[in-house]
Amino acid sequence: MKIQIENKQTKIKIQRRKIRSTVLKLLKIMDCANKELSISFVDDNTIKQLNNHYLQRDHSTNVLSFSLQEGEYGNVNPHILGDIVISTETAQRDAAKGDLSLSEEIDFLIIHGLLHLLGFNHENTTKAQTTKMQMKERELFGILNSGKSKII
Repeated sequence: MKIQIENKQTKIKIQRRKIRSTVLKLLKIMDCANKELSISFVDDNTIKQLNNHYLQRDHSTNVLSFSLQEGEYGNVNPHILGDIVISTETAQRDAAKGDLSLSEEIDFLIIHGLLHLLGFNHENTTKAQTTKMQMKERELFGILNSGKSKII
């Protein structure tokens, strides 16, 4: 399995080894140990541009996912899941609001992005599908942070 991690911002330090370890663990748990993905860390301006270009939403966000498993050509490279883009600035603000460490917030955003790559959805879907994704997020976050008292 190949995990590409790119840090395209300079404001917040990224712990690449910890992130790689987290992603490896999540891929094993989700029975995707042979899959590939990339994670890019960007600033608010960059994620705002991506959000506007691809989703026509003119604001920054915390995470975007670009699945290579969907659409007409989704089966061309079945071992490549896609790309996750995380705004470190938004993640830092969200962590403070949610009483989480930045590391915990990034773990959660990786989980959220990975679930999207695996076909989970919470937008323009049923309440049951949204609940299913939220429960899976909590389950995976709990596994990653077992022994810690914070629960999202």
